[in-house]
Amino acid sequence: MRILLVEDDRMIGEAVEQALKDAAYAVDWVRDGISASDAVETGEYQLVILDLGLPGRDGLGVLERMRGDGNNAAVLIVTARDALDDRIRGLDLGADDYLVKPFAVGELLARIRAVSRRQTGSAAPLLTNGVVTLDPVSKEAVCGERRCRLTAREFSLLQALLVRPGAILSRDELETRIYGWNEEVESNAVEFLIHSVRKKLGSESIRNVRGMGWMVDRNQ
Repeated sequence: MRILLVEDDRMIGEAVEQALKDAAYAVDWVRDGISASDAVETGEYQLVILDLGLPGRDGLGVLERMRGDGNNAAVLIVTARDALDDRIRGLDLGADDYLVKPFAVGELLARIRAVSRRQTGSAAPLLTNGVVTLDPVSKEAVCGERRCRLTAREFSLLQALLVRPGAILSRDELETRIYGWNEEVESNAVEFLIHSVRKKLGSESIRNVRGMGWMVDRNQ
């Protein structure tokens, strides 16, 4: 999953960015509302973590513009504003959840997982297509009798595929979900990750569609 972090406090931003990377998310970080609005227009993000007190454009303004433009990316507001009216307005403008600072990183990650499940229409904590099962908490994957712990990149790749079983994702689409802005991507990085996952889970775990990309089979 690729996340846009919108936070103007450098200390908080650095801590959250590192926590997200450690949890196997691809993350891009911007520090003002104008940059946030520009970034979400790319449509590359599945989730936006949005502060409200931002320079340039208030976070609620960023959210209102997103929804007005038809951008349906999940939005988790993370802010020091704890007034009931602020929470109500944020949720009414289209936020999926609201977390008040200070917060524990573990709770932030749990809320991200909960929002992701709602976005994919599944209440279950595990991602599965009936053949491959992925646990977002432990980063473990199971396929048949094989069980293994994945690296952060392997997890991101398999998660991107399992969110939409049956959908073919190209190399470019997978790269946008796995890597952030400042991360160098080698030309064969996706193929290397797929080879690594197949080595751990078996060749049937990810299927290649020649000339188009890769997929996991639809839920069985």
